Amino acid sequence: MRNRMIAGNWKMNKTYAEGVELAQGLADELKDGTGSVDVVIAPPAVDLKGVSEVIEQTSAPFALSAQNVYFEEKGAFTGETAPDMLTAVGCTFCIIGHSERRGYFGETDEDVNKKAKALMAHDIVPISCCGEPLEIREAGTHVEFVVNQIKADTKGLEISDPSKYVIAYEPIWAIGTGKTATADDAEEVCGAIRKTLVEVFGEKTADGIRILYGGSAKPDNIAGFLNKEDVDGALVGGASLKADSFAAMVKSAMA
Repeated sequence: MRNRMIAGNWKMNKTYAEGVELAQGLADELKDGTGSVDVVIAPPAVDLKGVSEVIEQTSAPFALSAQNVYFEEKGAFTGETAPDMLTAVGCTFCIIGHSERRGYFGETDEDVNKKAKALMAHDIVPISCCGEPLEIREAGTHVEFVVNQIKADTKGLEISDPSKYVIAYEPIWAIGTGKTATADDAEEVCGAIRKTLVEVFGEKTADGIRILYGGSAKPDNIAGFLNKEDVDGALVGGASLKADSFAAMVKSAMA
């Protein structure tokens, strides 16, 4: 049985003080616990330490994620962050391959694959993103496109504990646009992802890997996605920037 997961990606929002305030607000909102739902928040890199301290001080029922990592251990890679640096500030998850990283910064499936291996070597759980742009969706080749991403992103990965690897399906045309894929759209692709994982890792492992939906997920539409067999939660963008709306999504997942 897969535990549901609600992950909040703050993107490039919230200063250090604002991030601490938001984390404290979320800790208050979720003070009664989250049941069997795993909750993760991903602040900007400069906020990680402050948010980590809030989690520790309040015994908050959520885990800390980075939004990116580099696959080398250390060295002359200006502006990058190594996996052990994330561990040192309390991160146990890390988003990789987000469409904004792929689109704006040229990240490839090969990069995503290297990052996944680097994170897993340090016992950090990757939240590995995939998804199609509008032109691929309109051409009707979106399932094939995402399946090929999954095969490339998981190449050579060894997964002994399927709860330690997470996939987020994010139709790019539905991110920050106000457009939302329907629950059936999400299930079509998430189901294809699950079948691909069976091919790659075998049925037992594939059945334990969580697949999240990301793409303008919010409190008023999340229940429909969570009703689908192969959707195990959500990667939330804008709605994670307010403690009450994000907490509402967590509580919806607990229902």
